[in-house]
Amino acid sequence: MVYEASLRKPVSGVRRGVLAAALAALIGAGPLLAAAPAVPTAEVGTGAAGTGFEIDGALEALQQSTVAAQLGGNVLQLAVKAGDRVKAGQVLARIDERDAQAGLARADAALVQAQAELSNARLHAERTRDLRKQGFVSQAALDVAETQLKAALAGVQQAQSGRSQAALARSFATVTAPFDAIALATHVEAGELATPGRQLVTLYAPGRMRAVVQLPASRTAAARAAAGVQVQLPGGADSRWVTPVTRTELPGTDPVSQTVEWRLDLSAADSAGLTPGQNVRVRFAGAPVAAASTAAPGRLTVPAAAVLRRGELTAVYAAQDSRFVLKAVRLGATRGGDIEVLAGLKPGERVALDPVRAGLAGAVPAAQ
Repeated sequence: MVYEASLRKPVSGVRRGVLAAALAALIGAGPLLAAAPAVPTAEVGTGAAGTGFEIDGALEALQQSTVAAQLGGNVLQLAVKAGDRVKAGQVLARIDERDAQAGLARADAALVQAQAELSNARLHAERTRDLRKQGFVSQAALDVAETQLKAALAGVQQAQSGRSQAALARSFATVTAPFDAIALATHVEAGELATPGRQLVTLYAPGRMRAVVQLPASRTAAARAAAGVQVQLPGGADSRWVTPVTRTELPGTDPVSQTVEWRLDLSAADSAGLTPGQNVRVRFAGAPVAAASTAAPGRLTVPAAAVLRRGELTAVYAAQDSRFVLKAVRLGATRGGDIEVLAGLKPGERVALDPVRAGLAGAVPAAQ
């Protein structure tokens, strides 16, 4: 006889059959519930090479500097915070100046001593000249007195220079803004120890911005021959494309990333409301036919649905040995439903069409 655990009543034959069927179904479904998700994939495509392409970049200010300490000591006051507007000469921070003040006092004392020695040497030289005229001392004695006077003069000049240096060192205790700017970041807090060269505050002038892109070295020829360059300003769906007033290619290639830095200066009107660090999109328009012959014979593309974007990360899940591996990629222009891949993938690789499911534990590529 079978009893229900809660009611302690016998279970009818019909109910026993229903319970047995449900249990069997649950047991049979176990393998299905535990099965790893199978995610469809697509092969990285190769299309015709295009001379126009797009690449991600970031904004930075044309005039930006990080103010550092020139004097060692505790930070007594940090007078600004990130986002504050400052004027040229405005106090940014104050550093403990007691050691510098003591150095200035020593320099003052050394100057007074040197001036006293100069006064004594001058009187001695004058008396020696008078005695020499009267024939009471030799010429050698006069030469010694003249030499001592010159040494005393040099001692005063040295003491004055030391005093100026000590005064300059004490002035470093008050750190001021070099130009009208906005505080982008602060790097210390009151009470911390500042050492010469330690960064205190980063400032930028908000008037003009520029877009900076790290262009793959293989793309430099196409970029130089581009018919035009445009920058897509931040703004989501309302973002607009603008033409930079100047573009500069730095004369060097990074030995690690094999990229060349391009700087695209924006006009003051286009820079309004922008801040350093914002992401932008840079488009190098199609080059003339003569330049197109130097382009690569093909380009890699992936479906737009395969791209995973998480903050600054742009990646895809690539199939590898019956599992998925996350690979960071550098993307180019979007053409239809595909996105050009500038770096990160090789021809023939397969990528997950659903990167969210591919990131689940145990996800496997679906059978082709």
